[in-house]
Amino acid sequence: MLIKIENVTKDYHDNELVTPALRGVSFEVKQSEFVAIMGSSGSGKSTLMHIIGFLDQLTSGHYFFDGQDASHFNDQKLADIRNSKVGFIFQAYNLLPRISVLDNVLLPTIYTSNLDKGKIEQRAKELLDKVGLSHRVKHRPNQLSGGEQQRVAVVRALINQPRLILADEPTGNLDSKSGQEVMEVIQDLNEEGHTILMVTHEKYVAECARRIIVLKDGRILSDSQVFNRHIAKDGLEK
Repeated sequence: MLIKIENVTKDYHDNELVTPALRGVSFEVKQSEFVAIMGSSGSGKSTLMHIIGFLDQLTSGHYFFDGQDASHFNDQKLADIRNSKVGFIFQAYNLLPRISVLDNVLLPTIYTSNLDKGKIEQRAKELLDKVGLSHRVKHRPNQLSGGEQQRVAVVRALINQPRLILADEPTGNLDSKSGQEVMEVIQDLNEEGHTILMVTHEKYVAECARRIIVLKDGRILSDSQVFNRHIAKDGLEK
């Protein structure tokens, strides 16, 4: 089991005001699953993703990652896991504007000293070619379309060969055609065995996954398999 969430709660404190974001959430994610987490604004889906991605700490309960209880990890261990075992795809791309596509992809490798720089650069170029961006390697982000920038972000998430890919509203800033292209790439990654956890508020995007967890008011409302899985390459329509 790659992820095991047990009765997790998360409270936010503002002076004496306590706002619960998660209220006893429990579920598991196996290696190679593709899970979408849905919910309206305030449902707790982003908070849950931040906890799973080691960007925030839970208030109570347990989070096991790859068999280890993450509540016992110190700051250095958390940073190492974020860098080596988790790949992030953000809605806003988060690319650095003044460096090339290739250098953006290589950013997560800066703090990994034992890598062969030649091999990792070759891997980056191969991944960019795989998502149709081999001709954009030397371009800067502002020379790319939104869909191309998000595909660069996908490659950056893969560069350290993570155990888990977290996608936070990956099509949120894209038109339907670009969104379709990005979801096709993400589905292909899952077909290759990558474990993907995706937050989205769009039902048609969630249906590209194999399983959908719906949150409401910090609790799991439903957890179901997608039997008529929507294949992005067949066309997405808003």
